[in-house]
Amino acid sequence: MISVVIPCLNESKYIDATLVSLQRQVDLDEPFEVIVVDGGSQDGTRNILDRWSREDERFRWIDNPKRTTPVAMNLGIESAFGEIIIILGAHAEVSNDWILRNVQALKAHPESGCVGGVVKQVHGSEQSKQIGAALSTPFGVGDARFRTGGTAGHVDTVAFGAYRKAALDEIGWFDETLDRNQDDELNYRMLKSGWRIWFDPRIQSTYHVRSSFAQLFKQYRQYGYWKVKVNQKHKAVTTWRQTIPALFLGGMTVFAIFWLFDLLGVWSESWKGMGESLLLSGAVLWLVVGTSSAISASSQARDITGILRAYFVVHCSYGLGYWEGIFRFLILRRAPGRKARKLTR
Repeated sequence: MISVVIPCLNESKYIDATLVSLQRQVDLDEPFEVIVVDGGSQDGTRNILDRWSREDERFRWIDNPKRTTPVAMNLGIESAFGEIIIILGAHAEVSNDWILRNVQALKAHPESGCVGGVVKQVHGSEQSKQIGAALSTPFGVGDARFRTGGTAGHVDTVAFGAYRKAALDEIGWFDETLDRNQDDELNYRMLKSGWRIWFDPRIQSTYHVRSSFAQLFKQYRQYGYWKVKVNQKHKAVTTWRQTIPALFLGGMTVFAIFWLFDLLGVWSESWKGMGESLLLSGAVLWLVVGTSSAISASSQARDITGILRAYFVVHCSYGLGYWEGIFRFLILRRAPGRKARKLTR
């Protein structure tokens, strides 16, 4: 038995397409079930889920009174009958052989407690198209192969992972204190325990990206913020690539302060011009590399500025959130703030 677990909240616009894509799975030798864990939707989502549970016995839904994503995942795992647990988003659609490819990858790689593939972007507007392009490049998101694609192999994390239930039981399920980054944290524990994570580009799904830069800013600010909470839990930087936006933003801020001191006449003559030089050098370097990446990622010239803007939003918001997390969790030693727990959709 294979169990697909879908956390859900107010997804009436997307959940039908997600479930239809699962219903169309082909060439499966094993039975599968779909468990949607709903956090109190009030937009008609529950009526849709009721209809699906009546029409197809493989589909059912359960309630998530706490309304958070990690709780939803754990409730789904607890309710599941499967020896394989696959996590999927309610804004996603999967290829017809998605479950089959996941199962084949797990069978072919017994050393791996989790496998996953490429999550392609679906665009509903010009802005979301530009955002999706930015989030599919190394300059935008680093070497995360589930976004950028690449050859099959072992990686440090995947999205919409297919997990061996035995591996989850061994390392523990999703951390319910983490409102964000709970999948990255679980995958980090997976690797620390000795299991591997396998990436197979033939495992394909699509995801509806954020439609505005404001939503993108909120999303990545929360990612950066909660990443520090994960690092605090493990007393380690789980992936160094995710510190780069914070280091860049911090460095540019320091250079700007140096320049301000220079303008105020605080610096001695030997330091004069250093802040301006460093700030402009950093800005030019970012702009040159970003523009080159945006040109490669764009399908038409008018998208280049939009992709650059998406890069700027992602890097600044993630870096800002990371520094906020450092201040909140590491310096003040306080719990996450109420605003940081709010959904970004």
